[in-house]
Amino acid sequence: MHALDLIVIVVYLLAAPVLGIVLGGRQKSANDFFVSDRDLSWWVVCFAIVATETSTLTVISIPATAYLGSFTFLALAAGYVVGRIVVSLVLLPRYFAGELVTAYAFLGRRFGPVLQGTASATFLVTRLLADGVRLFATAIPIKVMLAAYGVPVEYWHIVLVISVVTIVYTYLGGTRAVIWVDAVQMLLYVVGALVAVAVLAGRLPEGWLGRAVEAGKFELFDTGNPLTNEYSLVVAVLGGAFLSMASHGADQLIVQRLLACRSLREGQRALVTSGVVVFLQFALFLLIGTMLWSFYRGAAPSALGLTKPDELFPTFIIHELPPGVSGLLIAGILAAAMTSSLNSLATSTVTDIYLKFSRRTLSDGAVLRQAKVWTLVWGVVLFGFASMFTNYNDPVVKLGLSVTGYTYGALLGAFLLGLLVRRATQADAVAAFVVTVAVMAVVILVPRFPAADGKEVALAFPWYTPLGVAVTLLVGGLLAVRHRGTPGRADEVAAPAGRADGEEAAASPRNGGPGTAVAP
Repeated sequence: MHALDLIVIVVYLLAAPVLGIVLGGRQKSANDFFVSDRDLSWWVVCFAIVATETSTLTVISIPATAYLGSFTFLALAAGYVVGRIVVSLVLLPRYFAGELVTAYAFLGRRFGPVLQGTASATFLVTRLLADGVRLFATAIPIKVMLAAYGVPVEYWHIVLVISVVTIVYTYLGGTRAVIWVDAVQMLLYVVGALVAVAVLAGRLPEGWLGRAVEAGKFELFDTGNPLTNEYSLVVAVLGGAFLSMASHGADQLIVQRLLACRSLREGQRALVTSGVVVFLQFALFLLIGTMLWSFYRGAAPSALGLTKPDELFPTFIIHELPPGVSGLLIAGILAAAMTSSLNSLATSTVTDIYLKFSRRTLSDGAVLRQAKVWTLVWGVVLFGFASMFTNYNDPVVKLGLSVTGYTYGALLGAFLLGLLVRRATQADAVAAFVVTVAVMAVVILVPRFPAADGKEVALAFPWYTPLGVAVTLLVGGLLAVRHRGTPGRADEVAAPAGRADGEEAAASPRNGGPGTAVAP
């Protein structure tokens, strides 16, 4: 490592919050903080979505996945594109029609406040766990870098610094700052990845590509056991589609970015285009992993003195790249990690839980203050969650995807239940939701399939979301049978913003009133 690398990294850490504050501007209202007054171009939102879901898990763990395996991970990415198309046609129009600021307001209008609050609370826990993994993943290359200088730093020290930087620009700039910073960060880590490919191409031995092909490193289709092999073709495409439907249609982290678009058409364009970009990104980072396999001649990570497979790419960055270039790539990894979910956590807390259950009519300024307070609260809590994963040794991308398996099926299933089963009531939906989470906990935690080494393994993670959806629809559908003649309420989701379930809503500034600017 060179002092120039540290300068590049420090400059980036200082520039990121400043960039967010400048681009975000002063927040004029709660609606501005939550969805940027719906004034952002589709391409900016598209880049932000890509950066949001990419994270450090992609930058360091996807190359490790290719190093240990092949290109079969791309089957998941193909499913991601299919899932986004479904969301853009089925769920996104309903969010825009109701002028909602959270996905769970849809559930509130269809079923009632209890399910809305339940779904929101589930999102909060799931997002804290998943983003805790993302933050921990970022600490891996930073720790390796500082170790090269003999600096005895712990993972939590690194997580703390990143958390503080992210809190600052999210608190001051709101959703607009988050989206613009995400878009810039995407460009930074993509440029870094392309530089890594160029450097590796000049360092690899002649004929490396042919040897990699012969070793099966570019294999696209996995025909292994679909129950236990997460990248088996059928389960990867199917599971990837359902996972993308849940993450981009029922997870507030992505939905909030889409709702900042100027129109439904632009939101649909941003969503579908992001799927294509993500597919190409996965291919790029898988290529890096295969090139690393050739560079290190297929040596096991332990033989290289590494404790985690995810240290492969960071180790190459730090020890093999020229001064300045290493700093650029580490800054790219930091960029992928500093995508903020804090504004989504705060938005869901205030609109889905606080305003809904307190039944208070707050001024727009009071709602904005609540959002900023909860941004700080969740920033501190997220730091604590990230400190829980320091002893995890497998590629963290698998952990990140598995965390969502407990709840994504229930969340997506609740939305589909509201759309497909008109007789279903709030009690049916809540019961189905709780049963699904319990069932998925058993499925994930209790191994039940024999592996090649004689041990038992759990169901492959791409099955988690479709299985959870099936359980929710089955339980909710059976419970709804008893409500003969009960009319559905799916037609109410396009009600004017500010009104939910027949309650008297506060007048919004849009209508000249003194109340909140959002529909709780």
